Amino acid sequence: MKPITTTDELKNAIHLLETEHTLKGQQLKEQLLLTYESLKPVNLIKGALSDVASSPYLTNNILGTTVGLASGYLSKVIIVAGSGSKIRRLLGLILQFGVTNVVAQHAGTIKSVGQSILQRFRSSKEANPETP
Repeated sequence: MKPITTTDELKNAIHLLETEHTLKGQQLKEQLLLTYESLKPVNLIKGALSDVASSPYLTNNILGTTVGLASGYLSKVIIVAGSGSKIRRLLGLILQFGVTNVVAQHAGTIKSVGQSILQRFRSSKEANPETP
């Protein structure tokens, strides 16, 4: 940059710097606004939930855990079945935890076995159609 020697050159340089300052200030405000919008709690929660929903591993894991909990609870209800016996309730509770853990840890295997059984049932039904 050449040295400024006249007042007109100084005024022009000041005007250019002020214009540049104004433009950079507007750009900074826009960036801050975009950052603020993306960091709002609602947007953060939406982003986190969409990440969870799009993750097949996490979805399968949650599904397996849910099925495990439900099957454990059902096994306890079947074993206890309104019994007043403390030993039977204790056994039901132990069975509930055991079934819950087994089903949650092996959800993929249980799912594939269930799908193969369902597929065999469908194929046998198609091979032997019942006529009314």
